[in-house]
Amino acid sequence: MRRLIPFINWVGGVFSATLLLMFISQPAGAWGQTGHRVIGMVAEDHLNSKTKEKLNEIMNGESLVMASTWMDEVRFNRRYRYMADWHWVTIPDGNTYAQSEKNPHGDILEVIERLVEELRSKQLTKAKEREHIKLLIHLVGDMHQPLHVGAGNDKGGNETKVKWFGKASNLHRVWDSNMIDATKLSYGELALSLDKLKKYEVEKLQKASIFTWAKESMDLRKQVYQIGDGNLGYGYFNKNIDNVYKRLLEAGVRLAGLLNEMYG
Repeated sequence: MRRLIPFINWVGGVFSATLLLMFISQPAGAWGQTGHRVIGMVAEDHLNSKTKEKLNEIMNGESLVMASTWMDEVRFNRRYRYMADWHWVTIPDGNTYAQSEKNPHGDILEVIERLVEELRSKQLTKAKEREHIKLLIHLVGDMHQPLHVGAGNDKGGNETKVKWFGKASNLHRVWDSNMIDATKLSYGELALSLDKLKKYEVEKLQKASIFTWAKESMDLRKQVYQIGDGNLGYGYFNKNIDNVYKRLLEAGVRLAGLLNEMYG
């Protein structure tokens, strides 16, 4: 029996390692960890003092930066599987959201509207309010990743296979994380490097509706899908990285606007 125990431990270790590899090989959510944290940091920089104080109380001291990835962290938890379709929406070319077929399980636009309405109601328990805020942080970010407003033909770029500097990838992953990772910047460095907006520019961004956010993502489709033979590298990066930066900044500013409106 003693000889068997090391073998069992070894098998258990291999099994655990296999599970870990299976987990980390799954496609990440929009923007990946770095992108979402950039959005959280930008949002924190645009919160007023009253909102910061209120959020600190509701979130038990957890920052928007750290809360931004919660929705991806629980995506493999059976308890939260009902949220799977909330990260995206399908709006075919030439259609508006109103004209598009709706997902019976919900979509990112419908969920953001509902979260905001329920948060404004002030009828939620503290635990539910905290969860709603975590969802809102993440989904506002997702809305600004162009491929989370899909045309309905390739699962938001996940089925468009490409190579990124010679390594197998897909178009969705390129926008989620490959381009951001190529900058070699931490989320803090990237957030600090983004443009500093004037007050009127912030106000203009925050006045736009979530349907405008979706339209902005759709307007980027033509450029996003200009992938040639699918071997992507410096050319694609240089053509698109400014739009990555722009969408991260817009998401953070607009998230702050929603939170200030509700708590400030």
